[in-house]
Amino acid sequence: MTPTLVLQFAFKTDTGLVRSHNEDAIEINADYKIAVLADGMGGYNAGEVASGIATNVFAATLEQRLQQQQEKRRPPSNKFLQGLMSESVSLANAQILEAARLQPQFSGMGTTLVAALLNHDRIVLAHIGDSRAYRFRRGVLQQLTHDHSQLQEQIDAGLVSPEWARFAPNKNLITRALGVASKIDVDTNVYPLETDDIYLLCSDGLSDMLSNEQMITLIKNNYSDLDLLCVALIEAANNNGGRDNISVILIKVQSSPVLKKGLLDPLAGWFR
Repeated sequence: MTPTLVLQFAFKTDTGLVRSHNEDAIEINADYKIAVLADGMGGYNAGEVASGIATNVFAATLEQRLQQQQEKRRPPSNKFLQGLMSESVSLANAQILEAARLQPQFSGMGTTLVAALLNHDRIVLAHIGDSRAYRFRRGVLQQLTHDHSQLQEQIDAGLVSPEWARFAPNKNLITRALGVASKIDVDTNVYPLETDDIYLLCSDGLSDMLSNEQMITLIKNNYSDLDLLCVALIEAANNNGGRDNISVILIKVQSSPVLKKGLLDPLAGWFR
């Protein structure tokens, strides 16, 4: 009998210390194992409108498509799930553009987006912009998304070192976003799950304020309590300046169909 995928979710968003209001948005659907985070931009509070539309439309569309898939009673392929993620992002983009067309005060609004769908033994990620997804596995924190930003392009071209990039003045200039054009380019990727993985989705208000080493320390110190980890991450970002809105989604794999915990784990059990 295939074990059920058991997950723990936690999330938190904070205005930060500099901004007057919060333009980030979060949507979680634990039943369908969907998590999505968006970081809005635009004047007259339009950023929070764009991020709210993005998260709501994405989650609702993906849930509907997954319901239809369940009726077919066969496991979906990676390509199929990636297509569903891309379609959901595209529909969210269309709704943002339509809202801006109908209400001129929202003209020019846009948002980043990073989303996760956990299905059977895999996680499917979709992202556009510089909101990120990380995986913490056996003490190692790995960034799974690739920023769509001018700074990342400079890093890729070898013009800027990753060490200096965190302090670069142009790090928030993104090259892709929802609400900018009718056609968008969404990155999707699939990764295998392992028991005890922690996945971190965040806005740049977190990743700009904390180094990988700082995040690793906080995750290790609060590994057993995701709610406390959310608080610790946001507090640390604020302690380092809190220059932007800060949003965090955490997903812990408590049991997965593959039940992998590393090749040496069975042997280690004999010596405990």
